[in-house]
Amino acid sequence: MIYLGTSGYSYEDWVGRFYPTGLPSRDFLTFYARHFPTVEINYTYYSPPTVRALQAMARKAGPQMLFALKATSAMTHEREATPEVFTQFREALAPLQATRQLACVLAQFPHSFHNTEPNRAYLAHLGEQLSDLPVVVEFRSVEWAEPEVYELLRRLSLGFCCVDQPRFRTLVPPVAIATSEWGYLRFHGRNYEHWWQHEQAWQRYDYLYSAEELAEWVPKVRELAAETRHVLVYFNNHYQAQAAQNAQLFTDLLAQAGLEVARAAAPGGQLPL
Repeated sequence: MIYLGTSGYSYEDWVGRFYPTGLPSRDFLTFYARHFPTVEINYTYYSPPTVRALQAMARKAGPQMLFALKATSAMTHEREATPEVFTQFREALAPLQATRQLACVLAQFPHSFHNTEPNRAYLAHLGEQLSDLPVVVEFRSVEWAEPEVYELLRRLSLGFCCVDQPRFRTLVPPVAIATSEWGYLRFHGRNYEHWWQHEQAWQRYDYLYSAEELAEWVPKVRELAAETRHVLVYFNNHYQAQAAQNAQLFTDLLAQAGLEVARAAAPGGQLPL
């Protein structure tokens, strides 16, 4: 089964483009769940999740919603997380595991995380600390796009995050690789002009994919679906609800290609875009 959604959902600039004007922000997730069966939660990168917060989100989204959550920055960027930090993170996610609403934990590493022996050892450490959770790793540096790395991830029971992003030679190319039972794909947009140079973070992700660009990924997603139990696809080009628009479009393209695509549990109709 293929699940499509967006990276984050709580954006004020989606009001009037995706969310109806006047909809309170507390109701964003409930509305979102009428259109998409999964969501990638990004706030957990900045602050550790709590049982109470995740239970509230699950309640608003409904029992059919699948959640992917980012690992905290202490685990992926500073890499100074203590055993207690890992324990608290696992405990916070336990209720989602119990209701089978947890898809994966996304460990997104920075471009400065290079393919070195210490960093490969850290991947093993991360896998051990989160061994009771499904974990997918996103690399930015092209150094990690190697067969030896894919085999390492398989041995460590870690998934590989496929990406679509500007095709600079130092970034991971658009390969379709699965190293666990979960396939994972993130669309970051192809904003070459503002990828490295931008005043605001959203400028990097200000991009709307065309149907032709998304069609390039249909056979690749078919490959991922054939090699895994489930495939998660998230659009991170969130500026002005472009992610929601592209997620709906790609859902339709995959369905037209005969692939099994999950739909939102509640009827929502077409996106108001």
